[in-house]
Amino acid sequence: MIPEIGHFALSLALAIALVQSVLPILGASRGNITWMQSARASASGQLLFLAIAFAALIRSFVVSDFTVRNVVENSHSMKPMLFKIAGTWGSHEGSLLLWVLILAIFGAAVALFGNNIPDRLRARTLSVQAWISVGFLSFLLLTSNPFERVFPAPQDGNDLNPLLQDVGLAMHPPLLYIGYVGFSIVFSFAVAALLEGRVDAAWARWVRPWTLAAWVSLTAGIALGSWWAYYELGWGGWWFWDPVENVSFMPWLLGTALLHSAIVTEKRDAFKSWTILLAILTFSLSLLGTFIVRSGLLTSVHAFAVDPERGVYILGLLAFSIGGSLTLYAWRAPELESGGLFQPVSREGGLLVNNLILAAATGTVLFGTLYPLFYEALSGGDKLSVGPPFFNASFVPMMLPLIFAMGLGPYLSWKRADLAGVMQRLRAVAVLSVLATLSAVYVTRGGPVLAYLAILLAAWLFTSTLREWAMRVRLGEVTLRASIARARGLPRATHGMTLAHAGLAVAILGFAGSSAWKSEEIVFVTPGSEVSIAGFSVTFEGAKGIQGPNYIADRGELTVRTEDGRSVTTLRPERRSYPVAQSVTTESAIRSTLAGDLYASITEPASEEDAARGAYTLRILYEPLVNFIWLGAGMLVGGGLLSLSDRRLRVGAPRRVSRPAPRQLPAE
Repeated sequence: MIPEIGHFALSLALAIALVQSVLPILGASRGNITWMQSARASASGQLLFLAIAFAALIRSFVVSDFTVRNVVENSHSMKPMLFKIAGTWGSHEGSLLLWVLILAIFGAAVALFGNNIPDRLRARTLSVQAWISVGFLSFLLLTSNPFERVFPAPQDGNDLNPLLQDVGLAMHPPLLYIGYVGFSIVFSFAVAALLEGRVDAAWARWVRPWTLAAWVSLTAGIALGSWWAYYELGWGGWWFWDPVENVSFMPWLLGTALLHSAIVTEKRDAFKSWTILLAILTFSLSLLGTFIVRSGLLTSVHAFAVDPERGVYILGLLAFSIGGSLTLYAWRAPELESGGLFQPVSREGGLLVNNLILAAATGTVLFGTLYPLFYEALSGGDKLSVGPPFFNASFVPMMLPLIFAMGLGPYLSWKRADLAGVMQRLRAVAVLSVLATLSAVYVTRGGPVLAYLAILLAAWLFTSTLREWAMRVRLGEVTLRASIARARGLPRATHGMTLAHAGLAVAILGFAGSSAWKSEEIVFVTPGSEVSIAGFSVTFEGAKGIQGPNYIADRGELTVRTEDGRSVTTLRPERRSYPVAQSVTTESAIRSTLAGDLYASITEPASEEDAARGAYTLRILYEPLVNFIWLGAGMLVGGGLLSLSDRRLRVGAPRRVSRPAPRQLPAE
């Protein structure tokens, strides 16, 4: 009965979305305030029924209702409760239901909390948001029903992919979807503004918090997925340029450009067309990622195995959304006023360079991701791989001038800047950056030139960011008490920008260190075997079998000592076997410090004879500075959240308050 309630709730949500897609936008064109205000009720109603449907699906997983096909294919009665719940969005159907639920949450948030948004703009925005809902709800009901029954019901389920049974990956998809779908409301604002023919500073202020919220969530989702891949897959890497990783990274790149472009539109009434275009393209890339993951074009641990016919449906939605919005942009964008003028050397100029580099980098990643697919289609099935060498050679060099510009940009004034004066103020920053790089050369005693250049630019960005903040609070120029008072008086968005830019510098240090000076040993070991790596001596003590809640495992034991014999730690990597899913996974063991990670994983014995004498293949790595990646990512997310808490981003254009006329005093 509960699954039928969920299915019926989905149907009601589609009906409400159809009304929301038409009535408010008609009201905006005719000036009918009642029709425009209907968007608030319809957006709230859509959210209510989608929440009921999602709760019904969660309940089916929690109680292991094996009459529901989705539960059978993605759960098991012996699975831990957390992963039963995570199984709700671990499938194509369940994840798509989460997708439309988040879509409705953003629409309802604008309806309920966007009181300072003009009625016409809000009505058009919510109608455009409903167009997207109609497309995906119809796709869900017609081709991907999450409540489809199966009779007779099996005794138990097939279990969820063991690689996905992890706390990190349980939270990874929801965060990614909040990021992907969060850009939908920015897309809706952009299309509504084109329909209205008006983009101004107030519009940019309404858009910025939604853009920032989506960007923060997408950043957290990508970082969490990278961390999961690092410790779960047993390869010892944190980014593989997998096509499905790329389709989450591209909206992040353009979303970063959009975030900075909206600042210029708000502050200087410039970059209007550029901001609108970025809003359209960012969400378009989110839709493209949805198509690639669900169309059957890719085989990946991240991708869903889906009938290609469903991919054709999504391709139609993609063509309508992207084609329609870009056609509207081509028609209405020339009518938008150009806004404030500026010199090339100015803060506007620096942000323009920032946006151009990010757009070019996105295009490079898009080309490298899609080219193999086009090649396979045109060549009749021949496969071509575009892997890390291409991306490292093309993407990384683009980022280096961007990092330099990020350190320089906050010192530039609006409209026109004195570059010579700015560089004079940054002399100390340049000296400190060079000294930091020379220190790295001395400590590492050899490495790739590109890695040292990355360290130089990371030091440049970090020190220039801190210096700019110190100048704002006049640190060292006034008393410490006065500097603290000035820091408290600064907007939270300023502190957030400082934290985020510094976080990127920290992450770059981690990228460079773990890529350039990584050590790796892959050896065949028996009990008592010793391996030396990065100043550590690692002894394999053997392995024993253990029983988990829904798996069995071989757990190795490695004793780690320094070269002089001092005990450091014991590592216990595992090789797990899931009988129901008939799958084997690697559970790495990691000794983490800020200086680096000692990382170990084992593979199953090559033969029964090897198993009898306790022989395994041991993979052991030392990853210098890798934890600076997660630290930097946390600082990026923290900076975004701090900026999002700024009251200025929660306040739209002020409304005029009618004041009563002053009373006339009686004549004497």
